[in-house]
Amino acid sequence: MSSKNDPKAFFNKLKIQLEDTTEFPAIYLYKFIVPSEEEKIKQVHQIFNNIGAVIDTKKSSKGTYTSISITVNMKSADAIIQKYKEASAVEGIISL
Repeated sequence: MSSKNDPKAFFNKLKIQLEDTTEFPAIYLYKFIVPSEEEKIKQVHQIFNNIGAVIDTKKSSKGTYTSISITVNMKSADAIIQKYKEASAVEGIISL
């Protein structure tokens, strides 16, 4: 089974890569694509609320999807992964 189909393996690999290449605390850029539904966009905003995140959104040319870029200062690889796990609860979200 590849790490794309196994979230635990994916997050373990990501943690190792982050710890090997990043000195924490560090600015981290999250990129997501979500269906352009106000509730889904709001859910993503709430995940990063009150942690000093800068959030930029851009609708696709047809308006079907919205790209969300989030720049935030994160304290550790575990904190980064925790936000990815929280975001995965948003229906239809794609992490880039």
